[in-house]
Amino acid sequence: MDYKFLKIQDSKRLREITLNRPEVHNAFNDEFISEMINIFSETAKNENIQVVVLNAEGKSFCAGADLNWMKSMINYSLEENKADSFKLVHLFDAINELPQFLLGIVQGHVFGGGLGIIASCDYVISSKNPLFCFSEVRLGLLPAVISKYVYPKMGYSHARAYMSSGLRFDAFKAKEMGLIHEISDDLVLSKNKIITSLLKAAPEAMKATKKFVKSIDEKLFEDKKKEIKYDDWSVEKISQFRIKKEGQEGMNALLNKEKPSWDRS
Repeated sequence: MDYKFLKIQDSKRLREITLNRPEVHNAFNDEFISEMINIFSETAKNENIQVVVLNAEGKSFCAGADLNWMKSMINYSLEENKADSFKLVHLFDAINELPQFLLGIVQGHVFGGGLGIIASCDYVISSKNPLFCFSEVRLGLLPAVISKYVYPKMGYSHARAYMSSGLRFDAFKAKEMGLIHEISDDLVLSKNKIITSLLKAAPEAMKATKKFVKSIDEKLFEDKKKEIKYDDWSVEKISQFRIKKEGQEGMNALLNKEKPSWDRS
């Protein structure tokens, strides 16, 4: 598929996806949403890709919804608005459920739905300059759809303070909230450094661990309700991977002071 608003670059086990609507601050409309769903759905099925990098062109990383797109839905009925909002759910789910490790690189401002995108990344590096804002309340709206993705990262206190107010905050506050993980003076250097480190991980173990982490809260809750024993679940998982090909190769490489086949550094 040819993409109008995205740039795609593949190399070895790495795919870079770049948001490319700088003239409207990478704001999304129907076509942009469709392209994003398509590339993330296709990437999820590509077993040759281990790490995905999400970049953006221009002054903003993502300003949320395109104003012209919003203008087209002013007279929508309740049912039409529901159908339209589910498109956003599909977009964020496609990003959030990506099995590969997703690295976000934030070079510019992040407003509204853009926060849903970065919250769906596994690790986010930001420059010092961007401002962040749950701008929905300034438009008389709610940051409802993205709450599913941002709330687990930022928690109740920060959500109450910033989602309810529309106050702008900087990268240091975003890091304090857990929306980003690293602030860098040199995004290219930091990106390349972490990619090198990420590619030292075993590809299947990396995917399995990402899936495992997402299940921890659920399994702990089930343990508390006496529906399962968390220890049984976690022991089963580690035991399965100890006897798999990657686990065997990784442990033998360590014992023999060698690099496993996936570590090409």
